[in-house]
Order: sequence, then C-alpha cells, then structure tokens
Amino acid sequence: MAVQKPYVDWSLIIIIIYLLAFGLIILYSASYYEASMSKDDQAFYLKKQLMWDAIGVACMVGVSFFPYRFFKKTALPLFLISLAMIPLCMAFPATNGAHRWIYIGNYQVQPAEIVKITTILLMASMICRIGTAVNDRKIALKVLALPFIASVMLYTITNNLSSAIIVFLIAVGMFFVARPDYWRFILLAVLLLVLIAAGVWLIMNNTSIHDKLSFRADRITTWLNPEKSSSSSGFQTLQALYAIGSGGWFGKGLGKSMQKLGYIPEVQNDMIFSIVCEELGICGAIAIILMFILLCWRLMYIADNAQDAFGSFIVTGVFCHISIQVVLNIAVVTNTIPNTGVTLPFISYGGSSVIFTLAEIGIALNVARRIIRTDRMQRR
Repeated sequence: MAVQKPYVDWSLIIIIIYLLAFGLIILYSASYYEASMSKDDQAFYLKKQLMWDAIGVACMVGVSFFPYRFFKKTALPLFLISLAMIPLCMAFPATNGAHRWIYIGNYQVQPAEIVKITTILLMASMICRIGTAVNDRKIALKVLALPFIASVMLYTITNNLSSAIIVFLIAVGMFFVARPDYWRFILLAVLLLVLIAAGVWLIMNNTSIHDKLSFRADRITTWLNPEKSSSSSGFQTLQALYAIGSGGWFGKGLGKSMQKLGYIPEVQNDMIFSIVCEELGICGAIAIILMFILLCWRLMYIADNAQDAFGSFIVTGVFCHISIQVVLNIAVVTNTIPNTGVTLPFISYGGSSVIFTLAEIGIALNVARRIIRTDRMQRR
C-alpha cells in the first residue's frame, strides 16, 4: 500500500534562491558605480536589496504555512483596501513626476504591487464562485469589471501604465484559463494587435493626435526610431541596446560593463537585463530566461495538481503575473515594445516588487504543500 506524504516543491524553492542570489550579484555589479557617485557607498543598493530580499523570504515562508483558503472569503475586502490605497499616493511627494508611493517613515510602499496580488486572489475567488457561469458573456464582463477599474485607477491616478496593463492582463490570463473557448481570446488578441497598430499609425501620421498624446507619443516615436532622440528620450534605450550588442555571445565578464558607468540612467531598475547581456552575453541572458521558464513550469505543475480549484487559480494568477512581467521587461530592454518601466522579477532593484512577488510564491508553495503524492509518484 502506497504511503501518502505531503509534497514540498524543492525545485521551485531552489529556483527562487538561485534567482535571488543571481539578482544580488548582478545588482551589485550594475549599481556600484552609481552608488559610489551618488550615495558614497558602493554597496548601498546591494544592502537595501538584501534587506528587502530577507523580508520577502520571511513573508514567503510565513505565507507558505498560512491556510490559503482563508483568502477565498477575504479576497474582495483585500482588493478594495488595495484600491483605496491608490488615491493615498497623492498625499505624498511625487518621484520623477509621478505619485506612485506611500511613505511609511523612511520606507516606501507601492500600492500597484499590492493590487497585483489582490487581483490574483479576487479573480481566483470570483471564478470559483461563479463556476460554470464563467461561460456567460455578461457575467464574464462583470468579473473583469473590478480589475479594469483597478487598471484605470493605476493609470489615471499614479500615471503607471505598465502596472495598469499587468493588472488587467493577469485578470484576462486567469479568465483565459477558466474558459474553454480559447478561440474567442485569440480573436480578441488579434483584434487588439490590429487596433494597436492602427493607433500607432495614427499617432505617427496625425499631428493633432500626436500633440494631444505628447508624452505617450514621444515614447512611440522613440521606440520606432531611438536614434532621432539619442540625446533625450531615446538615450536610455540606445545605451541599453549598445550594452546588449557589445556583450556578444559570452559577454565582457562579470563586473566589466562599460554602459553602467553613468550611461544607462537607473540601470539597477528596469534596464538591469541589459547589463546581464553585456557582462554575461547572450548565453548568460538565455540561462536567466531558462530559469524563469523553469519557474513558470513549476507553477504550472502546482496549478495542475492542486487539491482544489481555488488553489489552482491562485497559482495560475502567480504564473500569469511573473510570466507577463518578465516578457514585458525583456521586450522593453530589447526595444521590442515602447519603454513602459517594468521591473524584472527577483533581479531588478526594488522593495515592494520583490516582497510581494515572494509573497505570491509563498502562496504557491502553500498550495503545493497540500498536494498529496504517493511513493510511486515520488520515484518518478
């Protein structure tokens, strides 16, 4: 008779530890010059990120033992609380012209990161509650209404287009998994791409529209031809592309990047992947991408084997969040899409992002702990 044992996903844990460790190494390499110039401490960003990683790991471990089914009833209140935090950003000083943070003493909290995790919980709860009614078009629109409102608030209040897109794509991705008629989503995606292409064409060929959307239009212009604005809006993008191109297959070597020496603004944040490419080359970049693919694979495994639908949809949401953010970040750094300011999970500098993303991983590990595997399954 097979003995049943609780499952611990050590593969997922090892992948997370690897990404965090690599993130700290590449962060120090990318930021020590800027930190020494502006903070008089080469390890300034490393020390802060190490502290946030430690807090995030503590949250991950704590949440992994917290009964995740508790969130099924509290998902809506938690989501509404996270929405209420968005307007609070206006009460605090702007950073780089945007109100995106709430200040608690010497620390900053970005409500957008909280909204991402509460959106996952809300969608998982709502999809489980409506059951087969998920196929009803009117009910589907009602379910997506709250994430859409959250996206609009993030965009209009905090001017955070990237987070607004990610929040809504998380909701759509979870709904995509819940509904069997995938072809509808494929048609909608094709239609959306056509509309985006038409919008880009109008912005580039209609002066009045371009002037009305000056900030966003400039980003599109820079995306299509960064050389024309090499000394202004296209500077960061061009420098990142120089870093990627100069890295070659195997890179210049860890710590030997030239573009991080004041050429790429805020290189430790959104553009850190360009330093990975410059110092470790295409092979190093592929290795990191493969680690993210393995991470997504483990999340898919947990979602597929979860004991209940709620746990399965939570992990699906975590999968959507991480995969979307990784794809968007790499696309921005390589100038595949316009610059939207998306961090690379576990690697880019930032406290709110790593803490709440690790909390999401904690929930996934929580769901995994309740997977029951027999000895025969374990031998496989």
